[in-house]
Amino acid sequence: MRDVRAQLFDAAERVLLQDGPSALTSRAVTAEAGCAKGVLHKHFADFDDFLAELVLDRIARIEHQSADLRASAGTGTVIDNLTGTLISVFGTVAVSIVSLVTFRDELRARLRQSRPTGVPLLTEVAAMIAEYLSAERELGRITADADVATLAPTLIGAGHMLFADRKGVPPEADAVSKVVTTVVVAVLPR
Repeated sequence: MRDVRAQLFDAAERVLLQDGPSALTSRAVTAEAGCAKGVLHKHFADFDDFLAELVLDRIARIEHQSADLRASAGTGTVIDNLTGTLISVFGTVAVSIVSLVTFRDELRARLRQSRPTGVPLLTEVAAMIAEYLSAERELGRITADADVATLAPTLIGAGHMLFADRKGVPPEADAVSKVVTTVVVAVLPR
């Protein structure tokens, strides 16, 4: 197998998206990846080690996405940029990963070693949005007194609620935009 870690992570993501966190087992991951169960244990100390590395890999993806969002400051509209970000983040496996972290004590304990506060993944997304909002504030596209430290987690919470516990069709972009508008309208210059 080429790039075994990536194949196993992608397989885990497919299991999470198709069947949810409760279906995520080492057997389900290796079956989805089309490999023997021993392959996972050859590359990871145990299944919780695999899950911790999966979460950290997805966090790294968020950190890459953060640069793109910061670069969008001053372009398009604040509402559209934030709407696109929430759809991009929560339209993927993020909601399932949050559930996984919440319900697996050993996974949460391992992640706490490098991320002692907040909910892993959501904390990084909130930081990404706060950085973006700060850049927009510096450009005058949101008010100078905008409390980005409060706006960012508010957007994350509202976005998570829109996408959480959905089987099938994700919310329409208009529904996400309406939530974003409601949260940030007070800080948009008139």
